[in-house]
Amino acid sequence: MKLSLISFLAATGYATAASSNPFAPKVSANTAASAYTAKLVRGAKVMRSLEGGDDGEIDLTNYSIKFEKCQFVKEFAGEEDGGEDGQFLQTKRFIIFRLCPNNSCGSCNYDFGEYLVDLETYLQATTEFVEEKQEAMCETCNECYEQAYNQNDNGDDNNGDNQNDCSSIDVSTCYEECQNIENMEDNGYLDASEFIECQALENNNNNNNGVQYYAGAMCASSGSRIKIGVFTDEECSTLAENMDVESMLYGDNGAMKLSYHKIKSVFPESDCVASCLQEEEQDENNDGNNNQAAETAEICQTLYWAAGKCESIHGFSAMSFSAMKYYNYNQVRNEEAVCNYMSNVMSGIYDTSGEISISGGRSITGGGAATTGGQKFALTFFILGSVGLAGYAAMLHQQLTKGAKSTLAQQGGAMA
Repeated sequence: MKLSLISFLAATGYATAASSNPFAPKVSANTAASAYTAKLVRGAKVMRSLEGGDDGEIDLTNYSIKFEKCQFVKEFAGEEDGGEDGQFLQTKRFIIFRLCPNNSCGSCNYDFGEYLVDLETYLQATTEFVEEKQEAMCETCNECYEQAYNQNDNGDDNNGDNQNDCSSIDVSTCYEECQNIENMEDNGYLDASEFIECQALENNNNNNNGVQYYAGAMCASSGSRIKIGVFTDEECSTLAENMDVESMLYGDNGAMKLSYHKIKSVFPESDCVASCLQEEEQDENNDGNNNQAAETAEICQTLYWAAGKCESIHGFSAMSFSAMKYYNYNQVRNEEAVCNYMSNVMSGIYDTSGEISISGGRSITGGGAATTGGQKFALTFFILGSVGLAGYAAMLHQQLTKGAKSTLAQQGGAMA
């Protein structure tokens, strides 16, 4: 069965506080403690207020980002979130990710941190990283392409370094991919990452009787993927069922499709999204002095400081808990509540829309639970057994009644 958050809390007291073509189709009672936990996670903002000294730094260069789950969660709205306007529930969009030791995203079972951040922040940081990486790849690819087709007999010595850079690049494949990306709109595609933020679909009124629809990022495939969906409200919290966003996209040349070439890179099934080790800058002075200290990549800094953190129970070793003011005054005090909240989000009790679904081990279909074959057999056996016992009891009752009458008749004859 499927319950709204309010109904579920009222009934159970459960807590909620807690390279190819890139365009191919593609829990406690509801007490002050639970309210505090929700507020705590909502307020998980950037904490880089510690200036100067080593106590404001964290070295994440030995870790990589691993996507875990996307989840919508409906929860009580505080006054600061619109509760005073009569909106008792609001939809939160969360991403849970991990920082795993480098080269261990396939397992990642110890010495890792688990983090919760809002969907928009995650997508902005990760797609920006993907875009920068893509631009660097295409820049190199174009240089190698030009080099391959514009070499001359006396230019080999001057292009020796470039030849080394191009030796591991399949120019024909990367050039085609980069050209497809550059000419995306001419090919009838829009970049799906343009719809990370909820926005109105401008060209749909003529086809939908004047109803305004909105497009925004949403969770899909039980939280294992992210896609662009159609919504009926400007907050992108109410999904428009059975509506495809691509049926509402139009450009100068007519209907358009979405390209997920960036977004699909931010939720790989077992691979890392990105390494936190900042790639070394090129030695622009050509003096051979490029031995700079390792630095944490910007994508990891952004997501780390914006997220709610669950670290100590996973043996995360990147942070010295005793030496860091941030952990002394915030993380240690709040970590248990944050870990509990994240455990609820990961537990699978929420459906795609953020409602709580209770299945009890049975499949959920149309608001009712489907009866299994074993349950049908047990029910039939119980009914037949009950009928048999009832018949047997009636027979015994009849025999006892007849026996009692016969005994009384014999006693009456003897007395006469």
